[in-house]
Amino acid sequence: MRDVTVGALRRSAVRNARPKIGLVAGGLGAYWPQFADLLPQLQRSATEVSRRITGFDADVVDVGFISDAQEADVAAETLRAAGCDLIVMFLTTYMTATMVVPIAQRTKADVLFINLQPTEKMDHATFDTGAWLAYCGACPLPEMANAFQRCGIDFRSVSGYLADDRAWRRIEGWVRAAGVKRALRHGRHGLLGHLYPGMYDVATDLTLIPSHLGGHVEVLEIDDLRVRVADVTNEEVENLLVEVRETFELLDSVDGDDLDWSLRVAIGMECLVADFDLDSMAYYHRGLGGEQHERLAAGMILGASLLTASHRPVCGEYELRTSIAMLVLDRLGAGGSFTELQALNFIDGVVEMGHDGPAHLAISDRKPMLRGLGVFHGKRGWGISVEFDVKHGPVTALGLTQLRDGSFRFVVSEGEVVGGELLQIGNTTSRVDFGRDPGEWCDEWSATAVAHHWALGTGHRATELKAVAELLNIEIVTV
Repeated sequence: MRDVTVGALRRSAVRNARPKIGLVAGGLGAYWPQFADLLPQLQRSATEVSRRITGFDADVVDVGFISDAQEADVAAETLRAAGCDLIVMFLTTYMTATMVVPIAQRTKADVLFINLQPTEKMDHATFDTGAWLAYCGACPLPEMANAFQRCGIDFRSVSGYLADDRAWRRIEGWVRAAGVKRALRHGRHGLLGHLYPGMYDVATDLTLIPSHLGGHVEVLEIDDLRVRVADVTNEEVENLLVEVRETFELLDSVDGDDLDWSLRVAIGMECLVADFDLDSMAYYHRGLGGEQHERLAAGMILGASLLTASHRPVCGEYELRTSIAMLVLDRLGAGGSFTELQALNFIDGVVEMGHDGPAHLAISDRKPMLRGLGVFHGKRGWGISVEFDVKHGPVTALGLTQLRDGSFRFVVSEGEVVGGELLQIGNTTSRVDFGRDPGEWCDEWSATAVAHHWALGTGHRATELKAVAELLNIEIVTV
């Protein structure tokens, strides 16, 4: 018997989901003897910033308030030892670059400057110099940018005021982006089977994954799955069937034997992902003549969808880059479902997109369906497929493509899923309105070299994805 049940695997915490955020606030200590009320006011602001950032989905290392280069040196060592993914530097008033550059250099972490003054504006009629200095966080910002540029350090900032929701949304976006970078830097991505014949665009140079994104690619054999499926017990199948009946609407076309096989393959996939400690996986295996390997590959859709819904995205057609794009959207809280173009509707002005097979169940507009199929849009196969429409409302398409020079590119487009007629062939299908002629959108999207597949997630995520791309030093193109 296994040491852990399938249900327990799906309930387990996602590894590396929370970024480690360093937080330091500061101001020029020369001011404190001159203006008795200034430091207490700035420290109250720092406390409020700490409260807000601690409320994000992150592990925060708050080193407190620094007033000179010596205190900055101590803070830098603490943050270096903590291994931060992002350091948030709160400029409460003027401070010198010598208090910040060493922190960035020693920790080697990305730095986000935040300049949040106490309120929307000063009270000019009553303010003296001390009161003005509490609003002076903008003053050193250009100095920091120049110093960082001359030191070869990337500069980024968010300016606003303490209760500014727009500024806080931007700050949280950077925190989430740091979480995505962490997930990729420590990620383990499975690649099972072989390339779908003839699809040049799907092929990925595996060395580019650790080179550009970090992490590890585990090359798997179809037999790695075969031996685990062979060990599945009837009790495990019965337990998973209960969960599947609660999760899906089972259509009359679902054959009992095909469902039993898909459940066994799903359990084998859970064990495979656990044994190899994977955060994502892409697969394809053609097989021949209905032999077991072909049956295994045809039976993976249910298991892939369950894994994807539990934050370990899995997609077909050996699309490693798309399974990673799905992981990016998942870590941003957007889901991320395996997607390609299906058709253009020029009457309704929408692009129909989706895919047969693996889908992110958490972003379905209704209870997802299981449909029995004998063929998967022209590919040999048997068994069952997942069918649903992505939640109606704002969505973002994210493609991760490999270019001729070996670099990666994010391709992003924001739209809105709207209601209407959908195919009923076992596909996830969504009608996406990009606010323009669907033919023109299709041409521009394709011209980015986006490749055959991409991930579709909920919400408008372009701003967050720009932050992710910046932290990863990857080009981003928005359509």
